Amino acid sequence: MLSATTIRGRAAPAASLSPNSLSKTLVSKFVDTPRNLACFSSSFARVVTLRCYNTKNLRMASNFRPRASAQQLVNPDELIDSVETFIFDCDGVIWKGDKLIEGVPDTLDMLRSKGKRLVFVTNNSTKSRKQYGKKFESLGLNVSEEEIFASSFAAAAYLKSIDFPKDKKVYVIGEEGILKELELAGFQYLGGPEDGQKKIELKPGFLMEHDESVGAVVVGFDRYFNYYKVQYGTLCIRENPGCLFIATNRDAVTHLTDAQEWAGGGSMVGALVGSTQREPLVVGKPSTFMMDYLANKFGILKSQICMVGDRLDTDILFGQNGGCKTLLVLSGVTSLETLKSPSNSIQPDFYTNKISDFLSLKAATV
Repeated sequence: MLSATTIRGRAAPAASLSPNSLSKTLVSKFVDTPRNLACFSSSFARVVTLRCYNTKNLRMASNFRPRASAQQLVNPDELIDSVETFIFDCDGVIWKGDKLIEGVPDTLDMLRSKGKRLVFVTNNSTKSRKQYGKKFESLGLNVSEEEIFASSFAAAAYLKSIDFPKDKKVYVIGEEGILKELELAGFQYLGGPEDGQKKIELKPGFLMEHDESVGAVVVGFDRYFNYYKVQYGTLCIRENPGCLFIATNRDAVTHLTDAQEWAGGGSMVGALVGSTQREPLVVGKPSTFMMDYLANKFGILKSQICMVGDRLDTDILFGQNGGCKTLLVLSGVTSLETLKSPSNSIQPDFYTNKISDFLSLKAATV
């Protein structure tokens, strides 16, 4: 158990904190791996410092152990009838780049006709929820803003959940989506795309200044990434006392086009990890923050959720960490060979080629 816990600078003996009450703290929401444990305890001592796992985190860590092999989906009705809510990843599941994956509209319509709640969760932080709503609309999909949860929104929601001081600023290494969500949440920010034009002219004795009121650095996918941003973010994290290091995700690759995979947000986060020697707190998948947020917002039992995604280490782990059923689709990053590789320890409950198999398999069983 815990030997001591410090919350907002006050020490409390471990014996006074039950697993149930402790699970209501920020720690139980966001520390889902040993990596994030190190990050949380070192990056925000004002909020909470851990010395070991609580019981929930031990259960989550067990998800990394080998599971029973995934079953190929053959009876979609059985899965559909067993849950109330489907959470879909977007890239590689609903679309690839700007191209809709075949059969998606009819599949979503069928699930809605059965009274299923649909939620769309993406680690891509380049757009706000409103902007993603426009993308769904442009692809001919009727999805409301309330059904969309992007990691850009998760970053702002996380800061609100910890009462991040309004007199502190957020330095953003990322794109417009993060800026818009921070603005909607009422936070001051700097950085973003405009810093992509800035350069450092190194001269003897040159000292780069930074804003000492920055209390958090948020790093997401950034097509305007440069050395100026790396150095500025590094200075804030290393020199501003208590400065948070937050990552929207650590995805290795992303789908900017449907022609190939492109370096993902994890490459930007990795640069700051290297320069600061600190691990970030990740608010996107597979962190449980968005799952907890969704469950609380909609009043959903997690056992009544099926997480559908194309990535093992984010989507499927996200569902498993949250106690949900999981379905891997092979329309995105993960191949059947990767799923069945002896080196892969992350096994979903089911797998299928694409979400429209809900329709084709259903028809085949009639």
